[in-house]
Amino acid sequence: MALGARHRLDRGMTTLTPSASSPRSAVVTGGAGGIGRAIATRLVARGYAVVVSDIDEAAARRTAQELGAAAGVGHDVRDPEDHRRVLAAATAHAPLGVWVNNAGLGHDGTLASIDEGHVRALVEVNLLGVAWGSRVAVEAFGSGGGDLINIASLSALGPVPGLSVYAATKAAVVSLTTSLDTETPRSLHVHALCPDGVDTPLVAGMAADGQGRALVSSGGRLLTTDEVADAAVALIGTRRVVRTLPAWRGVMMRATDLAPSVLMRLEPLMRRQGTRAVRRHQRP
Repeated sequence: MALGARHRLDRGMTTLTPSASSPRSAVVTGGAGGIGRAIATRLVARGYAVVVSDIDEAAARRTAQELGAAAGVGHDVRDPEDHRRVLAAATAHAPLGVWVNNAGLGHDGTLASIDEGHVRALVEVNLLGVAWGSRVAVEAFGSGGGDLINIASLSALGPVPGLSVYAATKAAVVSLTTSLDTETPRSLHVHALCPDGVDTPLVAGMAADGQGRALVSSGGRLLTTDEVADAAVALIGTRRVVRTLPAWRGVMMRATDLAPSVLMRLEPLMRRQGTRAVRRHQRP
């Protein structure tokens, strides 16, 4: 079980899967539900000894048991030392092959309206949690290499009114990822996945009538956790640093970043479209 020399072509990208001769472990933070659980499911199927970590230890243990993962552990990503404890739990089974920084918060609101505690939590979990996890993973990979996957967001690539602090933390994650890719050996693959809105409790927890929720939903249907997990796992073994999902929304977001005034003209239309999508999603 874990990462070895067997290669497979997947959508034009070479991916690596574990082999019995060279077992590897994997860590998925925030893995008790949503995107994290879907990623952990796929890594278990690929033969990794997966450690599911989550702030809710009971949920992490339950998820690990249900998936057949190696372990489920409590994990506060705001604590640098907690990452080392989780790493030790993984390497007790096999050398580290994959680390997924998935844990995150989605507090919405404009900068003027968002609660101060929510601002601090967004920075500490979404940015510092990724930084501490990335540092521990890079140290553990060493010269043997591996894959570090940071779950960012499409909001990282352009202005998202109503999600300004959240978007800023995700933009920082993308910047951290691209810089880290140049700081590490080529045997270590660093990735940032930037999905559009996903049908998870994080999005559902945003104000239903808020500007942020409407813009997140303006692309049409929300992505499923399975779609995001498939895209994340497909990055393993590749040199792809940043991937957007879907690709066309990534192009659009980058365009608005270059010309924010264009977004301001389109924002009312996008908000109306997103509001209609939220209402459709809420219907029984």
